[in-house]
Amino acid sequence: MKKSIIVALDESNMDSCKNILDQLNNKLCLVKIGSVAFTSLGHKIIDEVSDRGFEIFLDLKFNDIPNTVSKSIFGIRNLPIKMLTVHISGGKEMLDISMEAVKGTNIKIFGVSVLTSLNNKDTNTIFKRDTDKQVLSMLELAEEAMIDGIVCSPHELEIVVGRKKFQTITPGIRPYEFNDDQSRVMTPKEAISLGADFIVIGRPITKSNDIPKALEQVYQSIL
Repeated sequence: MKKSIIVALDESNMDSCKNILDQLNNKLCLVKIGSVAFTSLGHKIIDEVSDRGFEIFLDLKFNDIPNTVSKSIFGIRNLPIKMLTVHISGGKEMLDISMEAVKGTNIKIFGVSVLTSLNNKDTNTIFKRDTDKQVLSMLELAEEAMIDGIVCSPHELEIVVGRKKFQTITPGIRPYEFNDDQSRVMTPKEAISLGADFIVIGRPITKSNDIPKALEQVYQSIL
């Protein structure tokens, strides 16, 4: 059974995390631990998720000078992590040292291209170019560093998948209309059909009145 769904566990309270985990099926999904849970609960939340049989996507989006990123990754490389993230915009040396830091482990490095909360107006303000052009620039850098995968919006999936060099993690997935802070969104089925290897879904599942049903519906929609 292929697991393509990553459920985002963005909670700062351990009891809240446990309540959500109790209702998820580790045969249907992986779990994303981001900065909200990790900065509040630290290594304990990784152990909690792993002990329940879930594979872990640690989404801390490292972006600092190469030496600091290397030391940060060495601090977590022995934890039961399947994938972790760095910002591609940190530069080739940072990407290279990230790959070096996970050598000898099974951890895959995924580079964040452009945050899914940003739109063209934002990227033109920050990077002085449209989103798709910024993504292309980040892809070229990721290729040079030979990282394992790319985190990108569903709307840039075709660009990334066309390179045939990376696995893809796609946030900004919404199984139905959901009013939040994501700008470039798409349904699970649409994203998988465009070639996403993994899709990240948070609040539409974790804030649902029926978490098991919400996860099952997403799973069935992408079969």
